[in-house]
Amino acid sequence: MNQYKKQTFIIFGIIAGLVIIADQLTKYWVSDNITFNGSETIIPGFLNLAHVTNSGAAFGVFSSHGDVLSRYVLSGISLTALVVIIWIVILQRLDQYSIIGFALFFGGAAGNFVDRVMFGQVTDFIDVHIGNLHWPAFNVADSALTVGAIIFCIRLIFPGRVET
Repeated sequence: MNQYKKQTFIIFGIIAGLVIIADQLTKYWVSDNITFNGSETIIPGFLNLAHVTNSGAAFGVFSSHGDVLSRYVLSGISLTALVVIIWIVILQRLDQYSIIGFALFFGGAAGNFVDRVMFGQVTDFIDVHIGNLHWPAFNVADSALTVGAIIFCIRLIFPGRVET
């Protein structure tokens, strides 16, 4: 294995691993410390920690379609995404920003995949709002997925040269 691939795997593994660990630890903490459907105010009028679950995809999409869609179909989609990301990281020569984007995306997808397989739903707890206007609750994995997607979009708009 050449030095580039070693460095890629180390960076990818550290970032993805930290996301998965942070995601699972925060979900565990919330489940253990905040009553289900309960909430703790962190910044009044802006940020709460809430304990809610989502059996659907991002922002509750498909949550009314039941356990079969959530546990099996969405888990299958997540597993496919994880395999594709690993395949890309192994086979493609990526710049540092793309490696970070893929690692964040992998960590986020893996964090929520663990919840779907183990519980059939995902724990969400970050509740951002301004007055009565609420963003759907989300978690560390969702945040990593979002930042990873933003990095991909920036790379598409401003493609950079990959060092060889």
